[in-house]
Parts: sequence; C-alpha cells; structure tokens
Amino acid sequence: MSHTIYPSLAGKAVVVTGGGSGIGAAMVEAFVRQRARVFFLDIAQEESSALEATHRRAECPPTFVSCDLRDVGAIGRAFERVVAGAGPVDVLINNAANDNRNTVESVTSSDWDQRLAVNLKHHFFCSQAVTNGMREAGGGSIVNLGSISWHLALKDLSIYMTAKAGIEGLTRGLARDLGPYGIRVNCIVPGAVRTPRQMKLWQSPESEAKIIEGQCLPLRIEPEHVANMALFLASSDSARCSGRAYFVDAGWYGA
Repeated sequence: MSHTIYPSLAGKAVVVTGGGSGIGAAMVEAFVRQRARVFFLDIAQEESSALEATHRRAECPPTFVSCDLRDVGAIGRAFERVVAGAGPVDVLINNAANDNRNTVESVTSSDWDQRLAVNLKHHFFCSQAVTNGMREAGGGSIVNLGSISWHLALKDLSIYMTAKAGIEGLTRGLARDLGPYGIRVNCIVPGAVRTPRQMKLWQSPESEAKIIEGQCLPLRIEPEHVANMALFLASSDSARCSGRAYFVDAGWYGA
C-alpha cells in the first residue's frame, strides 16, 4: 500500500488511545511514518511494549503510556505526562473500544457501566484534556472512532451500539462547542475491518464472504485503510472539515 505524506503532520504531538493493537496500532504506525511525535494510551502492556520496541529506531519513535481509560483520574495523569514530554497535543485520536457481545437478558448494571466507560466516556474526557492546549495553540484536530454496527443494527451489540451512536452525537456537539477555537472534530465510521481480534473472535470465511457480498466494493478492509482516513482528518488538508462522520466501509452501509 502506498502512503501519502502530509507535511503538516511532521513534528505534531499526536495521541492515539487504544494504540497497542488493531486499528490503533495501524494509526500509531501511520503517524510515525509522518514523523509526528506519537504517544499511545493503552491498558495492554505486552502488545503495547512490543509495538513501541518495533519502532524504537524510527526517526520519531512512539511512546507508550499505560492508562486505564475507564478511570478519569488516570486519563488526566496520562495527558500530563504527554504534555510534559511534547507540549500541547495537536491531534487526538479517540480509538479505544471493546465490542464484546451480550444478549439483552445477560447484561448487568456493571456490564452497562463498564462498556460505556470503555467505548464512550473516555472520548469526552480525553477531548476535555486536550482542549485548553489546542485552544491556546489556535486549533487542533480530534478524530473519534464510531462504528457501522449501529447503522446496521447488528445482533447482540446493544451496549456497544449505544456508545457508538453516542460518539457521533458527541462529535457534532464538540465540533460546535470547540469550533470557535479552531478545533476540528470529526468521526470515522469503519466497516468490517480485518483486525486480529475480529478475525479470531467474530469472523469466519463464511461471514466475511457475506459481508463482502453486501459491500459496493468487493474488497477487504484493513486497519491501514482506517488509519489513512485518520491521517487526512488530522492534517491541514482537511482544514474545513468538522462535525462530520466519514465512512470507511467499502460501501457496505446503504448499499
């Protein structure tokens, strides 16, 4: 896959949540190629440390910051570390999520609270953590990760879809509230992305074939395709884009 270089991203301070694996790891690697100063927040120590080590010899190697994004206090401490190392954050990618399945009957109050915390709550509080720095710098870019799931009403994902629908609403609200400060807020809506987790837990050759049949483009979606959209929305090339959801789904939704 060829890679576009965005000169406006060189040297920018970029934070990717859930950057240790899957789509998040692809985003970390994509921003490293842009020579951005990348920090990624994750709770998965082994995978995150391995990713950090892989890029240790890069021109601008990424930095792993251990953080439980369900804990607002931990979020604050993580961003304090980022600012101490790189100054105000220029780009925030709110990517962390967990798409575990549950039947309606099996969901407990604790399940509900935990899933909203890992899928929605941190989007707001991470955005809040970077707002003052972006405002003082005259602008910045926040990119949230939604999901095609709630657009398609997929089975056994009620909590996850509630959170992901909320992310699109949050994107519009933050775009309106932060726009006067030059802060752009957008949302990427991925389709069926071939991450290791998805292929291990949820997809089979049969289910993948059915999804591809329903897409306008009969092609698989890799994490890098989502990362490429994030690069565009983070760069100055998207300077007049805000408050919108951008689908990377090979034309699955609405086909």
